[in-house]
This record gives sequence, structure tokens and C-alpha cells, in this order.
Amino acid sequence: MSLPGPLDDVLVVDLSRVVAGPHATMALADLGARVIKIERPGTGDETRGWGPPFAGPEQVSTYYLSVNRGKESVELDLKTEHGRAVLARLVERADVLVENFRTGVMDRLGLGVERLHEINPRLVVLSITGFGHDGPEGGRPGYDAIVQGEAGIMSVTGPPGTPSKVGLSIADILAAQNGVAGVLAALYERTRTGRGRVVRTSLLASVVGAHMFQGTRWTVAKDVPESVGNDHPSIAPYGTFRCADGQIQIGVANQSLWRRFAPLVGLDPDDPRYATIPDRARRRAELTADVERALADGTRAEWLARLDAAGVPAGSIRRIDEVYEWAQTRSQGLVVEVDHPQLGRIELPGPPLRFDGEPPREHTAPPLLGEHTDAVLAWLDDQEGNA
Repeated sequence: MSLPGPLDDVLVVDLSRVVAGPHATMALADLGARVIKIERPGTGDETRGWGPPFAGPEQVSTYYLSVNRGKESVELDLKTEHGRAVLARLVERADVLVENFRTGVMDRLGLGVERLHEINPRLVVLSITGFGHDGPEGGRPGYDAIVQGEAGIMSVTGPPGTPSKVGLSIADILAAQNGVAGVLAALYERTRTGRGRVVRTSLLASVVGAHMFQGTRWTVAKDVPESVGNDHPSIAPYGTFRCADGQIQIGVANQSLWRRFAPLVGLDPDDPRYATIPDRARRRAELTADVERALADGTRAEWLARLDAAGVPAGSIRRIDEVYEWAQTRSQGLVVEVDHPQLGRIELPGPPLRFDGEPPREHTAPPLLGEHTDAVLAWLDDQEGNA
């Protein structure tokens, strides 16, 4: 199932479900790892039932399709001795195991960290939780939307006074990316030590780790950030602005850009009201009004052309469908085609990494539930027979 890539000799056993873990293992599959996804008999990953929208007469969840590309699916009941025995056989040959159960579940299955490393001392274990594996609230379940609220994203997102979540599963995705980074570091370390280790991250840790300037506003300056809509809290003009026929995004992030931008909208770059970044931030409403009076004289296309000619970062605000039809998106390999056994040839969001000198990789479709159970069990028997 795995295709050539930097990790094409790595076997990943994926016990995760929903988003954070599956997104991490999909990224490892994109890098060439063989990923065997263990699923509950009959139902599998709960995202198989998440919708609408569903696709085709078999009602395939597009949610499930989004984070399970390039894997094999094995149905295994881990509550039975047989299921745990098969998993142990897989662990013995694996390089990485990924799980996002609540704290203590793996121990109750008899597959805690000590047992896993008894079976395979070289195993790298990635454990993703909602709020961390320990601490006063370490056992809490944590879906993305819950953590977006608890971890502060909602307080700085949306119109002023209206806490809003990000329209993507951003806490899950950040946790997945951090988990992959930890796995790659642990695999590299193993080349020196010969032993695997446990990598832990959480949705909470991943969001707090991404706070950046919003975090230091509080930790250093004791200034509590608040949501400011599409504006940047420290830089102006930087955000969404109205033209004659709609809105565009403009980012004037430094003095050089300001000196190029101001004349385009009829402003003196040395106007003392707007001379520095702090001056412009303090007079954001006044500056926005001045900018939008100028922008009202032209269409979005006209202003984007002018701004581009002046080297000022700007852009349109695309719908999701427009993004996937955009030539630039497709030129970057961000749309891939796969052959799905029920839906036929379909397009999926593609991987964000490319490697110079490598041709575009072929990808395999997210698997049907249990699609590879027999093949994987036969492979295990063959491996043990040749040992």
C-alpha cells in the first residue's frame, strides 16, 4: 500500500480515530510510511458516519475521506484476546504506533507503554490527548471545538465581542503536525540509540504553542488580547477592506510597504497621523476610513492589479470551491486524484510538502472498513513463517 518516499521503510500502526491522529498518520503515509489503520468491527472510525455531505449511493463520508488517504484498514476488536494478540504481532514489526485514546485506555487494554516496549523496544509511540496525559484535567476528553474555546482561540477570533471558532479543525491539525514532528525526531534519535520513545502532545498544548504574539501580549505586557475581526491587532492597514464591488485583503506590514502603499490611496506616507506602525495601529478606524474612500473608486480586480504592480501584498477572498479550481493551488500538488472502490476517480486535498527532484507521487484512496484485514493477516503469517 505504501508508495516510495522518505519513510518508505517505516511501518505505522494507527489506533487513532476522528481527526488529530488520523491526520498525523496520513501525513506519515504521504511521506512514504506504510500505515495500517486498526478499526472497530462493524463501525470503524466514527467519522465514517459523520455527515452530511456524503458521496455516492453507499453514503461515503467526505469527512472520513479528508484524513485517511494512503492507509490500509484492518478490523480488529481490541477488547478480545484475539484482537490484542494480532495487535501485538503488528507492534512487534512496527516502527511507530499512534493512538489518541483518553488517558488510561491503552493500559486497560494491557498495552501500556511498558508492555509495548517489552514487545518492541524500538517502537516510537505517539500519544495525542485533548488536554494532556497528566495534570489536574489530563483525563478530559477534548474535541476540537471544545479546545478552541478552552485554549483561547475563540477569544481572539471573530468580530469584537463575539467569540468565534476557526472554520477548520485547527486544534486537531496543529496537534497532528506537532505529533508528526515528534515522531520524525524520535525516529532520527533511534538511529543513534536503537530504542524508541514516547512522544506526547495534545490539542491544548498545540493551540497554546501557536499563540505566538497573542500569548506574549499577556505573558510579557499583561495585555489581554481581544478579538478584532479581520484586522491585525498590532499592524495597520492589515486586514479586509471594501472596494467598489466587494472586499479584498491588504497587508502593509512594514515601513517600506507603507511608503509604497500610501500614495496609491492618496495618502502622504509622512502624514504624522500614520507615520509609524504604532501610529497607524492607534488610528486604525480613521486610517481604514481613508483607505476605503480611495478603494471605492475601483473594483477588486483593478485594485489587486495596482497593489501587485506596487509590490504590496494583497489578495482576494476565495470560497473553498474557488480555491480548488485555482491554477496556483493545482500547480502546487494540492489536489490529488485517487481511485476509490465505491466512488471511482475522485479528487482529494493533497499533501503540503514536496521534495525537489521527485516526480509527483501517486496516492491511494482512503480505505473501506476492513478492506485489508485478510491481506494484512496473511502478511503477518508470511513474516512469521520466514522469521
